[in-house]
Amino acid sequence: MYQSPDPLHPTARPANPGAAPSDTLPKRVEVVVVGGGFGGLCMAIKLKEAGITDFVVLEKADEVGGTWRDNHYPGAACDVQSHMYSFSFATQPNWTKRYAPWHEIQQYILDVTKQYGIRAYTRFGREVVGARFDEATGLWTIKASTGETIQCRHWVLATGPLHVPAIPNIKGLDSFKGKVMHSAQWDHGYDLAGKRVVSIGTGGSAIQYVPEIAPKVKQLHVFQRSAAWVIPRDERKYSELRKKIFAALPITRTLHRWRLYWTNESRVWPIFNPPLARIGEKLLKKWIAYQVKDPALAKKLTPDYTLGCKRILISNKWYPTFNRPNVELVTDGIREVTENGIVTKDGKLREADCIILGTGFVVDPRIYMRDFEMVGRGGHTLAKDWAKSPTSYLGISTAGYPNFHQLVGPHTGLGHNSIIFMIEQQADYIVKCIRLLKAKGADYLDVKPQAQADFLANVTRNLKGTVWSTGCKSWYQTADGINFAIWPKSTWKYWLACRNVKVENYDWVRCAAQPQAAGTAGKFSGQARATA
Repeated sequence: MYQSPDPLHPTARPANPGAAPSDTLPKRVEVVVVGGGFGGLCMAIKLKEAGITDFVVLEKADEVGGTWRDNHYPGAACDVQSHMYSFSFATQPNWTKRYAPWHEIQQYILDVTKQYGIRAYTRFGREVVGARFDEATGLWTIKASTGETIQCRHWVLATGPLHVPAIPNIKGLDSFKGKVMHSAQWDHGYDLAGKRVVSIGTGGSAIQYVPEIAPKVKQLHVFQRSAAWVIPRDERKYSELRKKIFAALPITRTLHRWRLYWTNESRVWPIFNPPLARIGEKLLKKWIAYQVKDPALAKKLTPDYTLGCKRILISNKWYPTFNRPNVELVTDGIREVTENGIVTKDGKLREADCIILGTGFVVDPRIYMRDFEMVGRGGHTLAKDWAKSPTSYLGISTAGYPNFHQLVGPHTGLGHNSIIFMIEQQADYIVKCIRLLKAKGADYLDVKPQAQADFLANVTRNLKGTVWSTGCKSWYQTADGINFAIWPKSTWKYWLACRNVKVENYDWVRCAAQPQAAGTAGKFSGQARATA
């Protein structure tokens, strides 16, 4: 029977300075930041740098880290280079490998949290379950799962899209008598040695943990719904000399980051030109055939969609794992789970002691926020406004929800570079909005529906002709096939879009209930632009 274990298993954590006690919430602050991962940490640091210290970070768990706190399964690592998967303002010289394992990333988050003093602003054990806007005062009331509430002028949703495990609805899963765990809730206390294991899913998590557990288990059945394109990983380590140079000359870290950034940006060419992607497919097919000894098995592991249409994965161990005699790739659909195993649609039973769900996360916010009570201006509800598909202006501002800001919102996910780059641009933009609102003497800003519609039209237009429009189904899309997740341009173009706040795209409103000088009520306008 599936039961969610403690995702913060003590044996899975790197050393940390100790979580601060969850103090009571203040009644009111200027800014509430929801989420204590990379996004929330970046936002908190940018607020402090701007001299805005009247804020609080609400974190549902008992430690910061988000994705990298929870995902500690065997082999967990990042698929973006270490020196790019970190803040530009907090580079560090001691990454051991080109692609960092999870514990180094989590330790980096803990170190940066300490370095910038963000723990003092963080309240743990506060999952946010609702938010309501008051037009009379221009304030939001944020509700936590503890029953506490806090008022704020601005709030930032920084939970990211990869924090709610997707548990598949498989008939009989609850009846299984063995061990069931999701990859994001790995139970390190359960010994897999000598066990018969079923792994469901072949996405980003599975291609990392499957090769790690295969040598330990008696039998491993890997259930694949659709094959993934998996490219080789640069596993080289940074030498001690290289790390010493990085430490002594910070400029070398910056130059290294720039090289990695532009190398990653070069990947947009095959993304925007499917014929180039198909050339890459031919090379990868030869690579798969070379790595997998059985031609029939190699064919099953070869995707039937355009390279890049779904997330491209990286691993040197994935394909060779299927040469092992104790590993079976299963492509038949699952009919049901019994007390002692899984039955496929052909009626075959595969007995198991453990089922591992490598089924990823619920990415569509309409699903993972369906019980989240969010009421904006004029009675707007997110459930209704996002009924067709999630959409926001720049992935940051959403019409009808004043002073509500997002990090990694709709249309800002990436398929070729570091999401940390996008987070930094968004956090800077939000600070500009907060400063500009204060400079104007207004109580709230609300992006105009037309500006949001124009942004969506531009994104939709730019998706055409890319690999993402070649017909595959992926987590980038809604069930109806609308791509709501991806930024379909170079990241430097997003940087340009966020450099200045276009005040004409927002309503700037002073509330009647607020003290004000005569003749200043109502909407504000102007051409001034916020600066960093």
